[in-house]
Amino acid sequence: MCMTESTVSEKLDFKKMTPVLVIVLVDLLGLSIIIPLMPLYAARYGADAFMIGLLGATYPLMQFIGAPMLGRLSDRIGRRPVLLVSQLGTFAGFLLLGLANSLPLLFLSRIIDGLSGANIATAQAVVADITNEKTRTQGLGLIGAAFGIGFILGPIIAFSVLLASGQNYQAVAFTAAFFSLLSIILTFFWLPETRELGIGKAPRKSPFSFQAMFQALGRPTIGLLLILLFAQQVAFGGYEQMFSLFTLNRLGMGARDTSSLFVLAGLFIVVVQGGLIGRWSKQNGDRWLVMLGLSTLAIGLILTATTPQIPVPWYSKAAISAEVSGKAATQTIQVSLPEETGKGWLGIVWILIASFPAVLGGGVLQPAINSLITKSVSKDEIGGILGVSSGFLSAANAIAPLFYGALFQWFGAPVPFLAGGAILAVLWLLATRMIKAPAPTA
Repeated sequence: MCMTESTVSEKLDFKKMTPVLVIVLVDLLGLSIIIPLMPLYAARYGADAFMIGLLGATYPLMQFIGAPMLGRLSDRIGRRPVLLVSQLGTFAGFLLLGLANSLPLLFLSRIIDGLSGANIATAQAVVADITNEKTRTQGLGLIGAAFGIGFILGPIIAFSVLLASGQNYQAVAFTAAFFSLLSIILTFFWLPETRELGIGKAPRKSPFSFQAMFQALGRPTIGLLLILLFAQQVAFGGYEQMFSLFTLNRLGMGARDTSSLFVLAGLFIVVVQGGLIGRWSKQNGDRWLVMLGLSTLAIGLILTATTPQIPVPWYSKAAISAEVSGKAATQTIQVSLPEETGKGWLGIVWILIASFPAVLGGGVLQPAINSLITKSVSKDEIGGILGVSSGFLSAANAIAPLFYGALFQWFGAPVPFLAGGAILAVLWLLATRMIKAPAPTA
Protein backbone atom coordinates (compact mmCIF):
# COMPACT_ATOMS: atom_id res chain seq x y z
CA MET A 1 0.00 0.00 0.00
CA CYS A 2 2.75 2.43 0.95
CA MET A 3 4.70 1.50 -2.18
CA THR A 4 1.68 2.27 -4.37
CA GLU A 5 1.08 5.68 -2.77
CA SER A 6 4.77 6.52 -3.07
CA THR A 7 4.82 5.49 -6.73
CA VAL A 8 1.71 7.55 -7.53
CA SER A 9 3.14 10.60 -5.75
CA GLU A 10 6.21 10.53 -8.00
CA LYS A 11 4.13 10.78 -11.18
CA LEU A 12 2.94 14.11 -12.53
CA ASP A 13 -0.84 14.32 -12.98
CA PHE A 14 -1.03 15.32 -16.65
CA LYS A 15 -4.84 15.49 -16.53
CA LYS A 16 -4.60 18.38 -14.06
CA MET A 17 -1.59 19.92 -15.84
CA THR A 18 -3.11 19.98 -19.34
CA PRO A 19 -5.48 22.98 -18.88
CA VAL A 20 -2.82 25.25 -17.39
CA LEU A 21 -0.24 24.23 -20.03
CA VAL A 22 -2.64 24.95 -22.89
CA ILE A 23 -3.64 28.30 -21.36
CA VAL A 24 -0.01 29.34 -20.87
CA LEU A 25 0.81 28.32 -24.45
CA VAL A 26 -2.08 30.36 -25.86
CA ASP A 27 -1.11 33.32 -23.65
CA LEU A 28 2.49 33.08 -24.85
CA LEU A 29 1.41 32.97 -28.49
CA GLY A 30 -0.13 36.41 -28.09
CA LEU A 31 3.00 37.77 -26.42
CA SER A 32 5.51 36.15 -28.80
CA ILE A 33 3.56 37.30 -31.86
CA ILE A 34 3.94 40.97 -30.94
CA ILE A 35 7.42 41.12 -29.34
CA PRO A 36 9.45 40.98 -32.60
CA LEU A 37 7.37 43.80 -34.10
CA MET A 38 7.53 46.30 -31.22
CA PRO A 39 10.72 48.11 -32.38
CA LEU A 40 9.29 48.69 -35.88
CA TYR A 41 5.90 49.62 -34.44
CA ALA A 42 7.56 52.32 -32.33
CA ALA A 43 9.75 53.51 -35.21
CA ARG A 44 6.60 54.12 -37.26
CA TYR A 45 5.69 56.89 -34.80
CA GLY A 46 9.10 58.56 -34.73
CA ALA A 47 10.84 56.71 -31.86
CA ASP A 48 14.62 56.67 -31.85
CA ALA A 49 16.75 53.81 -30.54
CA PHE A 50 16.74 55.07 -26.94
CA MET A 51 12.95 55.47 -26.96
CA ILE A 52 12.57 51.98 -28.42
CA GLY A 53 14.71 50.60 -25.60
CA LEU A 54 12.59 52.48 -23.07
CA LEU A 55 9.44 51.03 -24.61
CA GLY A 56 10.97 47.56 -24.33
CA ALA A 57 11.67 48.15 -20.63
CA THR A 58 8.15 49.47 -19.90
CA TYR A 59 6.43 46.07 -19.83
CA PRO A 60 8.85 44.32 -17.43
CA LEU A 61 9.03 47.42 -15.19
CA MET A 62 5.25 47.51 -14.88
CA GLN A 63 5.19 43.74 -14.39
CA PHE A 64 7.75 44.17 -11.61
CA ILE A 65 5.16 46.29 -9.79
CA GLY A 66 2.03 44.33 -10.72
CA ALA A 67 3.01 40.65 -10.60
CA PRO A 68 3.93 40.45 -6.88
CA MET A 69 0.67 42.21 -5.91
CA LEU A 70 -1.42 39.80 -7.94
CA GLY A 71 0.63 36.82 -6.78
CA ARG A 72 -0.03 37.64 -3.12
CA LEU A 73 -3.68 38.35 -3.95
CA SER A 74 -3.99 34.87 -5.49
CA ASP A 75 -3.09 33.40 -2.09
CA ARG A 76 -6.09 35.20 -0.62
CA ILE A 77 -8.85 35.02 -3.23
CA GLY A 78 -7.70 32.15 -5.47
CA ARG A 79 -5.69 31.58 -8.62
CA ARG A 80 -8.53 31.57 -11.15
CA PRO A 81 -9.94 35.09 -10.58
CA VAL A 82 -6.47 36.63 -10.52
CA LEU A 83 -5.50 34.83 -13.72
CA LEU A 84 -8.68 36.08 -15.41
CA VAL A 85 -8.02 39.68 -14.33
CA SER A 86 -4.46 39.53 -15.63
CA GLN A 87 -5.61 38.06 -18.94
CA LEU A 88 -8.24 40.78 -19.34
CA GLY A 89 -5.50 43.38 -18.88
CA THR A 90 -3.37 41.67 -21.53
CA PHE A 91 -6.35 41.58 -23.91
CA ALA A 92 -7.03 45.30 -23.35
CA GLY A 93 -3.34 46.10 -23.91
CA PHE A 94 -3.26 44.26 -27.25
CA LEU A 95 -6.52 45.91 -28.39
CA LEU A 96 -5.11 49.34 -27.57
CA LEU A 97 -1.91 48.42 -29.41
CA GLY A 98 -3.95 47.61 -32.52
CA LEU A 99 -5.86 50.90 -32.27
CA ALA A 100 -2.81 53.03 -31.39
CA ASN A 101 -1.94 55.92 -33.69
CA SER A 102 0.77 57.57 -31.59
CA LEU A 103 3.80 56.72 -29.46
CA PRO A 104 2.10 57.61 -26.13
CA LEU A 105 -0.65 55.08 -26.87
CA LEU A 106 1.99 52.42 -27.52
CA PHE A 107 3.47 53.15 -24.09
CA LEU A 108 0.01 53.07 -22.49
CA SER A 109 -0.72 49.67 -24.05
CA ARG A 110 2.49 48.22 -22.61
CA ILE A 111 1.83 49.81 -19.19
CA ILE A 112 -1.65 48.22 -19.02
CA ASP A 113 -0.35 44.83 -20.12
CA GLY A 114 2.61 44.99 -17.71
CA LEU A 115 0.62 45.99 -14.63
CA SER A 116 -1.79 43.11 -15.17
CA GLY A 117 0.91 40.71 -16.34
CA ALA A 118 0.73 38.11 -13.57
CA ASN A 119 -0.31 35.38 -16.00
CA ILE A 120 2.85 33.31 -15.67
CA ALA A 121 3.37 33.82 -11.90
CA THR A 122 -0.23 32.75 -11.26
CA ALA A 123 0.10 29.78 -13.61
CA GLN A 124 3.23 28.73 -11.69
CA ALA A 125 1.21 28.96 -8.46
CA VAL A 126 -1.44 26.70 -10.03
CA VAL A 127 1.31 24.19 -10.86
CA ALA A 128 2.60 24.40 -7.27
CA ASP A 129 -0.94 23.70 -6.01
CA ILE A 130 -1.43 20.57 -8.13
CA THR A 131 2.05 19.06 -7.72
CA ASN A 132 4.06 17.76 -4.80
CA GLU A 133 7.73 18.17 -3.97
CA LYS A 134 8.72 15.26 -6.20
CA THR A 135 6.83 16.44 -9.29
CA ARG A 136 6.97 20.24 -8.94
CA THR A 137 10.19 20.78 -10.89
CA GLN A 138 8.83 18.71 -13.78
CA GLY A 139 5.59 20.70 -13.69
CA LEU A 140 7.40 24.05 -13.69
CA GLY A 141 9.67 22.73 -16.44
CA LEU A 142 6.61 22.01 -18.59
CA ILE A 143 5.56 25.65 -18.13
CA GLY A 144 8.98 26.53 -19.52
CA ALA A 145 8.45 24.12 -22.42
CA ALA A 146 5.16 25.89 -23.21
CA PHE A 147 7.22 29.09 -23.30
CA GLY A 148 9.58 27.51 -25.82
CA ILE A 149 6.76 26.27 -28.06
CA GLY A 150 5.07 29.68 -27.88
CA PHE A 151 8.23 31.48 -28.90
CA ILE A 152 8.70 29.09 -31.84
CA LEU A 153 5.13 29.36 -33.15
CA GLY A 154 4.60 33.07 -32.40
CA PRO A 155 7.08 34.50 -34.92
CA ILE A 156 5.80 32.04 -37.56
CA ILE A 157 2.23 33.25 -36.99
CA ALA A 158 3.36 36.90 -37.08
CA PHE A 159 5.17 36.31 -40.39
CA SER A 160 2.04 34.66 -41.85
CA VAL A 161 -0.25 37.49 -40.73
CA LEU A 162 2.10 40.14 -42.15
CA LEU A 163 2.26 38.24 -45.45
CA ALA A 164 -1.53 37.88 -45.66
CA SER A 165 -2.26 41.47 -44.57
CA GLY A 166 0.33 43.26 -46.67
CA GLN A 167 2.69 44.14 -43.75
CA ASN A 168 -0.17 45.48 -41.60
CA TYR A 169 1.16 45.80 -38.03
CA GLN A 170 -2.33 46.41 -36.63
CA ALA A 171 -3.42 43.01 -37.96
CA VAL A 172 -0.63 41.39 -35.95
CA ALA A 173 -1.70 43.24 -32.78
CA PHE A 174 -5.32 42.16 -33.26
CA THR A 175 -4.17 38.58 -33.84
CA ALA A 176 -2.34 38.74 -30.50
CA ALA A 177 -5.55 40.09 -28.93
CA PHE A 178 -7.45 37.12 -30.42
CA PHE A 179 -5.11 34.63 -28.72
CA SER A 180 -5.45 36.58 -25.47
CA LEU A 181 -9.26 36.41 -25.71
CA LEU A 182 -9.01 32.68 -26.40
CA SER A 183 -6.92 32.22 -23.23
CA ILE A 184 -9.61 34.07 -21.23
CA ILE A 185 -12.31 31.75 -22.59
CA LEU A 186 -10.22 28.65 -21.86
CA THR A 187 -9.51 29.81 -18.30
CA PHE A 188 -13.15 30.64 -17.60
CA PHE A 189 -14.57 27.36 -18.87
CA TRP A 190 -11.75 24.85 -18.37
CA LEU A 191 -9.50 25.79 -15.46
CA PRO A 192 -10.79 24.87 -11.98
CA GLU A 193 -9.75 26.77 -8.89
CA THR A 194 -6.72 25.05 -7.30
CA ARG A 195 -6.02 27.29 -4.32
CA GLU A 196 -8.09 25.20 -1.91
CA LEU A 197 -6.58 21.83 -2.90
CA GLY A 198 -5.01 20.61 0.32
CA ILE A 199 -4.49 24.15 1.58
CA GLY A 200 -6.27 25.88 4.40
CA LYS A 201 -7.48 29.44 4.29
CA ALA A 202 -4.50 31.75 3.85
CA PRO A 203 -3.99 34.33 6.57
CA ARG A 204 -4.76 37.89 5.53
CA LYS A 205 -1.69 39.79 4.46
CA SER A 206 -1.20 43.09 2.74
CA PRO A 207 -1.36 42.55 -1.04
CA PHE A 208 2.28 43.47 -1.51
CA SER A 209 4.98 45.80 -0.31
CA PHE A 210 8.56 46.37 -1.39
CA GLN A 211 9.48 45.67 2.19
CA ALA A 212 8.24 42.12 1.58
CA MET A 213 10.73 41.77 -1.26
CA PHE A 214 13.59 42.93 0.93
CA GLN A 215 12.37 40.60 3.68
CA ALA A 216 12.46 37.72 1.17
CA LEU A 217 16.05 38.64 0.32
CA GLY A 218 16.88 38.52 4.01
CA ARG A 219 15.75 34.91 4.39
CA PRO A 220 18.93 32.80 4.15
CA THR A 221 18.12 30.26 1.44
CA ILE A 222 15.37 32.17 -0.35
CA GLY A 223 17.46 35.34 -0.54
CA LEU A 224 20.32 33.58 -2.31
CA LEU A 225 17.91 31.80 -4.67
CA LEU A 226 16.27 35.11 -5.61
CA ILE A 227 19.70 36.64 -6.28
CA LEU A 228 20.59 33.66 -8.47
CA LEU A 229 17.25 33.96 -10.30
CA PHE A 230 17.81 37.68 -10.90
CA ALA A 231 21.43 37.25 -12.04
CA GLN A 232 20.74 34.36 -14.41
CA GLN A 233 17.86 36.29 -16.00
CA VAL A 234 20.03 39.38 -16.53
CA ALA A 235 22.72 37.15 -18.06
CA PHE A 236 20.43 35.01 -20.22
CA GLY A 237 17.93 37.79 -20.97
CA GLY A 238 20.75 40.06 -22.14
CA TYR A 239 22.11 37.17 -24.21
CA GLU A 240 18.74 36.82 -25.96
CA GLN A 241 18.33 40.59 -26.45
CA MET A 242 21.81 41.23 -27.88
CA PHE A 243 22.34 37.97 -29.77
CA SER A 244 21.12 39.42 -33.08
CA LEU A 245 23.46 42.41 -32.86
CA PHE A 246 26.32 40.11 -31.87
CA THR A 247 25.85 37.77 -34.85
CA LEU A 248 25.52 40.81 -37.11
CA ASN A 249 28.81 42.25 -35.81
CA ARG A 250 30.85 39.04 -35.67
CA LEU A 251 29.39 36.90 -38.46
CA GLY A 252 27.49 39.28 -40.76
CA MET A 253 24.23 37.40 -40.21
CA GLY A 254 20.93 39.10 -41.03
CA ALA A 255 17.57 38.76 -39.32
CA ARG A 256 16.47 35.67 -41.24
CA ASP A 257 19.69 33.77 -40.47
CA THR A 258 19.60 34.69 -36.79
CA SER A 259 15.90 33.80 -36.55
CA SER A 260 16.74 30.25 -37.59
CA LEU A 261 19.18 30.06 -34.66
CA PHE A 262 16.41 31.24 -32.31
CA VAL A 263 14.08 28.53 -33.62
CA LEU A 264 16.82 25.93 -32.98
CA ALA A 265 17.30 27.30 -29.46
CA GLY A 266 13.54 27.18 -28.84
CA LEU A 267 13.38 23.55 -29.95
CA PHE A 268 16.26 22.66 -27.63
CA ILE A 269 14.54 24.44 -24.70
CA VAL A 270 11.37 22.45 -25.38
CA VAL A 271 13.36 19.19 -25.26
CA VAL A 272 15.17 20.20 -22.05
CA GLN A 273 12.19 21.64 -20.17
CA GLY A 274 9.55 19.31 -21.56
CA GLY A 275 11.42 16.03 -21.15
CA LEU A 276 14.86 16.09 -19.59
CA ILE A 277 14.42 18.40 -16.61
CA GLY A 278 11.81 16.23 -14.88
CA ARG A 279 14.00 13.14 -15.21
CA TRP A 280 17.13 14.99 -14.04
CA SER A 281 15.28 16.47 -11.06
CA LYS A 282 14.11 13.05 -9.89
CA GLN A 283 17.53 11.48 -10.40
CA ASN A 284 19.78 14.24 -9.05
CA GLY A 285 17.63 16.86 -7.30
CA ASP A 286 17.03 20.57 -7.84
CA ARG A 287 20.33 21.65 -6.27
CA TRP A 288 22.22 19.63 -8.90
CA LEU A 289 20.11 21.26 -11.63
CA VAL A 290 20.95 24.75 -10.33
CA MET A 291 24.67 23.97 -10.31
CA LEU A 292 24.41 22.49 -13.82
CA GLY A 293 22.53 25.54 -15.07
CA LEU A 294 24.92 28.11 -13.59
CA SER A 295 28.02 26.34 -14.92
CA THR A 296 26.73 25.62 -18.43
CA LEU A 297 25.26 29.10 -18.89
CA ALA A 298 28.57 30.65 -17.78
CA ILE A 299 30.48 28.42 -20.22
CA GLY A 300 28.05 29.19 -23.05
CA LEU A 301 28.32 32.95 -22.55
CA ILE A 302 32.12 32.89 -22.41
CA LEU A 303 32.30 30.69 -25.52
CA THR A 304 29.91 33.07 -27.29
CA ALA A 305 32.13 36.03 -26.38
CA THR A 306 35.15 34.33 -27.94
CA THR A 307 33.42 33.65 -31.28
CA PRO A 308 35.93 34.47 -34.03
CA GLN A 309 34.96 37.34 -36.34
CA ILE A 310 34.66 35.21 -39.46
CA PRO A 311 31.63 36.07 -41.60
CA VAL A 312 29.42 33.25 -42.87
CA PRO A 313 30.18 31.98 -46.41
CA TRP A 314 27.06 33.62 -47.91
CA TYR A 315 27.77 37.03 -46.32
CA SER A 316 27.42 40.14 -48.47
CA LYS A 317 28.28 43.41 -46.76
CA ALA A 318 26.27 45.45 -49.25
CA ALA A 319 23.17 43.27 -48.81
CA ILE A 320 23.35 43.29 -45.00
CA SER A 321 23.96 47.06 -44.97
CA ALA A 322 20.86 47.56 -47.09
CA GLU A 323 18.81 45.30 -44.81
CA VAL A 324 19.89 47.07 -41.61
CA SER A 325 19.63 50.61 -42.92
CA GLY A 326 16.25 49.84 -44.42
CA LYS A 327 14.76 49.34 -40.93
CA ALA A 328 14.01 52.66 -39.28
CA ALA A 329 14.23 51.06 -35.84
CA THR A 330 17.94 50.38 -36.28
CA GLN A 331 19.07 53.53 -38.13
CA THR A 332 20.44 55.16 -34.98
CA ILE A 333 22.18 52.00 -33.74
CA GLN A 334 25.79 51.95 -34.88
CA VAL A 335 26.95 48.35 -35.35
CA SER A 336 30.08 47.72 -37.37
CA LEU A 337 29.92 44.97 -39.98
CA PRO A 338 32.75 42.53 -40.79
CA GLU A 339 34.65 42.81 -44.04
CA GLU A 340 33.96 40.26 -46.77
CA THR A 341 37.49 38.90 -46.66
CA GLY A 342 38.13 35.64 -44.82
CA LYS A 343 34.61 34.25 -45.01
CA GLY A 344 34.18 30.69 -43.72
CA TRP A 345 32.31 28.19 -41.52
CA LEU A 346 34.33 28.48 -38.29
CA GLY A 347 32.37 31.40 -36.84
CA ILE A 348 28.90 29.92 -37.37
CA VAL A 349 30.01 26.47 -36.16
CA TRP A 350 31.61 28.04 -33.08
CA ILE A 351 28.51 29.99 -32.10
CA LEU A 352 26.29 26.95 -32.68
CA ILE A 353 28.47 24.95 -30.29
CA ALA A 354 28.43 27.82 -27.77
CA SER A 355 24.63 28.08 -27.99
CA PHE A 356 23.98 24.60 -26.61
CA PRO A 357 25.46 25.11 -23.10
CA ALA A 358 24.01 28.63 -22.99
CA VAL A 359 20.49 27.46 -23.84
CA LEU A 360 20.82 24.39 -21.58
CA GLY A 361 21.72 26.61 -18.63
CA GLY A 362 19.03 29.15 -19.41
CA GLY A 363 16.49 26.34 -19.82
CA VAL A 364 17.05 24.55 -16.50
CA LEU A 365 17.81 27.41 -14.12
CA GLN A 366 14.49 29.18 -13.79
CA PRO A 367 12.26 26.14 -13.12
CA ALA A 368 14.88 24.57 -10.82
CA ILE A 369 15.36 27.75 -8.76
CA ASN A 370 11.61 28.40 -8.55
CA SER A 371 11.06 24.81 -7.45
CA LEU A 372 13.64 25.20 -4.66
CA ILE A 373 11.99 28.48 -3.64
CA THR A 374 8.52 26.91 -3.35
CA LYS A 375 9.97 24.05 -1.29
CA SER A 376 11.48 26.57 1.13
CA VAL A 377 8.17 28.22 2.13
CA SER A 378 4.87 27.09 3.61
CA LYS A 379 1.91 26.27 1.37
CA ASP A 380 0.10 29.53 2.10
CA GLU A 381 3.10 31.56 0.92
CA ILE A 382 3.59 29.90 -2.47
CA GLY A 383 1.59 32.38 -4.56
CA GLY A 384 3.17 35.35 -2.84
CA ILE A 385 6.75 34.08 -3.11
CA LEU A 386 6.28 33.20 -6.79
CA GLY A 387 4.92 36.72 -7.28
CA VAL A 388 8.08 38.09 -5.65
CA SER A 389 10.13 35.76 -7.87
CA SER A 390 8.28 37.04 -10.93
CA GLY A 391 8.96 40.60 -9.79
CA PHE A 392 12.69 39.93 -9.66
CA LEU A 393 12.52 38.36 -13.13
CA SER A 394 10.70 41.42 -14.46
CA ALA A 395 13.32 43.74 -12.95
CA ALA A 396 16.04 41.61 -14.55
CA ASN A 397 14.26 41.74 -17.91
CA ALA A 398 14.19 45.54 -17.70
CA ILE A 399 17.87 45.80 -16.70
CA ALA A 400 19.28 43.16 -19.08
CA PRO A 401 19.01 45.09 -22.38
CA LEU A 402 20.31 48.28 -20.72
CA PHE A 403 23.27 46.48 -19.08
CA TYR A 404 24.24 44.45 -22.12
CA GLY A 405 23.55 47.31 -24.52
CA ALA A 406 25.77 49.74 -22.63
CA LEU A 407 28.67 47.28 -22.47
CA PHE A 408 28.18 46.40 -26.14
CA GLN A 409 28.16 50.07 -27.15
CA TRP A 410 31.07 51.28 -25.01
CA PHE A 411 33.43 48.29 -24.82
CA GLY A 412 32.66 46.05 -27.80
CA ALA A 413 30.44 43.13 -28.73
CA PRO A 414 32.17 40.34 -26.70
CA VAL A 415 32.32 42.25 -23.38
CA PRO A 416 28.70 41.87 -22.17
CA PHE A 417 28.81 38.11 -22.72
CA LEU A 418 32.15 37.83 -20.92
CA ALA A 419 30.76 39.90 -18.02
CA GLY A 420 27.63 37.74 -17.78
CA GLY A 421 29.68 34.54 -17.81
CA ALA A 422 32.08 35.85 -15.16
CA ILE A 423 29.24 36.90 -12.85
CA LEU A 424 27.59 33.48 -13.14
CA ALA A 425 30.90 31.72 -12.48
CA VAL A 426 31.28 33.66 -9.21
CA LEU A 427 27.69 32.88 -8.24
CA TRP A 428 28.29 29.20 -8.99
CA LEU A 429 31.15 29.23 -6.48
CA LEU A 430 28.91 30.90 -3.89
CA ALA A 431 26.02 28.54 -4.57
CA THR A 432 28.14 25.41 -4.14
CA ARG A 433 28.98 26.60 -0.63
CA MET A 434 25.65 28.13 0.44
CA ILE A 435 22.94 25.90 -1.05
CA LYS A 436 22.93 22.78 1.05
CA ALA A 437 22.41 19.35 -0.41
CA PRO A 438 19.12 17.81 0.75
CA ALA A 439 19.35 15.39 3.64
CA PRO A 440 19.01 11.76 2.51
CA THR A 441 15.55 10.32 3.08
CA ALA A 442 15.16 7.15 5.02
